[in-house]
Amino acid sequence: MIQHLDVDGVPTLLAPTGGPMRAGLTFRVGTADETLARAGTTHLIEHLALAPLGLADYHVNGVTAPAFTMFHTQGSETDIAAFLTAVCGHLSDLPVARLDVEKDILRTEWSSRGAAAIDDIPLWRHGARDFGLSSYPEWGLGALTADDLREWTARWFTRENAVLWICGDRVPAGLRLPLPTGVRQPVPAVSSALPQTPAYFVHGARAVVLDAVVRRSAAAAVFAGVLERELYRSLRQESGLSYTATTGYDPRGDGNATLRALADALAEKQDAVLGGFVDVLAKLRVGRIEQADLDATVAKREDLLGTAEVDAARLPGYALNVLTGEPNLTIDEHRAELKAVNLADLHEVAGEVMGSALLMVPRGLTADWAGFVAAPTHSTEILDGTGYSAKEGNAALRIGVDGVTLLQNDKPLTVRYADCAAMLTWPDGARQLIGADAIVLHIEPTMFHLHPAALPVIDAQVPADRHISMPARTPDEIPQPSTPQKPARAPGDRPWWEVAMIVVSGVAVLVVGAASLLVTYVVVAAGTEPGEELLWGVVVAGWLLTVILALPIVLLWRRRR
Repeated sequence: MIQHLDVDGVPTLLAPTGGPMRAGLTFRVGTADETLARAGTTHLIEHLALAPLGLADYHVNGVTAPAFTMFHTQGSETDIAAFLTAVCGHLSDLPVARLDVEKDILRTEWSSRGAAAIDDIPLWRHGARDFGLSSYPEWGLGALTADDLREWTARWFTRENAVLWICGDRVPAGLRLPLPTGVRQPVPAVSSALPQTPAYFVHGARAVVLDAVVRRSAAAAVFAGVLERELYRSLRQESGLSYTATTGYDPRGDGNATLRALADALAEKQDAVLGGFVDVLAKLRVGRIEQADLDATVAKREDLLGTAEVDAARLPGYALNVLTGEPNLTIDEHRAELKAVNLADLHEVAGEVMGSALLMVPRGLTADWAGFVAAPTHSTEILDGTGYSAKEGNAALRIGVDGVTLLQNDKPLTVRYADCAAMLTWPDGARQLIGADAIVLHIEPTMFHLHPAALPVIDAQVPADRHISMPARTPDEIPQPSTPQKPARAPGDRPWWEVAMIVVSGVAVLVVGAASLLVTYVVVAAGTEPGEELLWGVVVAGWLLTVILALPIVLLWRRRR
């Protein structure tokens, strides 16, 4: 049974265990609470809180997830009390002397982590914001200051925004949680970058992945298990197409949950795996669900609920429910919910899955034949602005007062300044604008006929707190046109024929204009006698000829500008 206690104003959960004591301190803050331009803030604070502890003789670690951050440990009562007390002390007074060192460690951690098949799914579903930020590098690290981190910890790492959980029979003696006072923070609103679902996108991974959003329920959790059994039976046992066929079900903290399924494939089998995967989904969608699969999944979950360590095992999730306001059920209530799930419930969940589905398919394949629409890879909006042509090819940039559009191959990319999640800037002038909808627009000055004032216009319009400075690139990293470009003329440096034409036109304008002025004066001063109307015709013709002779000067001047 889980007990509810209080330690220094922090809600505390206690559950018995037959193994070593374990404990964790969970805060309701994660990457989804950040912005792209400040991505990495929470992770950096997690590292700073742990850094002074050095190499411990017992297990300690920290986790930064989209909706929560957790510090956890396993060891003796004395070790646990010392660890959690120290972490809270470091959060209240960050060891900022290690700021640059920990930034470098985090950059190394990112660069050395392996790419997983599901890494890009969040940005395709949510864009470059809230829950989509976990797909992006921690670009905000470089600009973060000690004051930025102190402000973040004062808001998020507070006793009201934390829950302590302990697998053991008592609270360790000497445990103190010296955290500042604050408020409980809600889960951030979830955005969507998908105008329509079910949708699909193409990825280079050798796997088919399904991502869906469903209402949190016992039926949805059971459906994940049934789907895994169907995929495993169809793609591995019967057809031998996949080695891994698995699913996952993760509550999101807002009354919904993410349901994912993955099936891997050899390069030459990818189309067959995709077809088999879609067939399984279609089978469940029309209600062809086996009672045996439902019974086996429920029985497996009931077995877990019957273990002696069940309360201790569910403490981390229980703590997150307390933080997010989600209900926590007793073991008997869980059992009752599981037993109540029937085939009609699973059929309803299957409809939710297909209604919100985002399918990742291997490169070279599509899923439109199965009723999935392609997730957007370009914009539907083209902004007005000053146009700049590419030095090769038919691409063009439009830089306007509201944003930037890149026109290329009839697939415009548009980022409005107001919706720009971040702008990467390089010392050589390159700019990369990332829209909140995850549209990426890259500008290489070497590849466009840009006016010198073009880039400063963009820099001034994108809010300063969204600028991200990138390290200098080597000359080999800066793209160049494949054909040599003529060097730009210096101001005032004109071809000889332009100069000659301007001089000739100027002299002609002066001569003809002076003659026209003289004739006009004579006609006006002397008056017009009958039969002398022809003189007015000479006057009009003279001034018209003057204007015509002046046109080359005007046109060449405008061309030069």
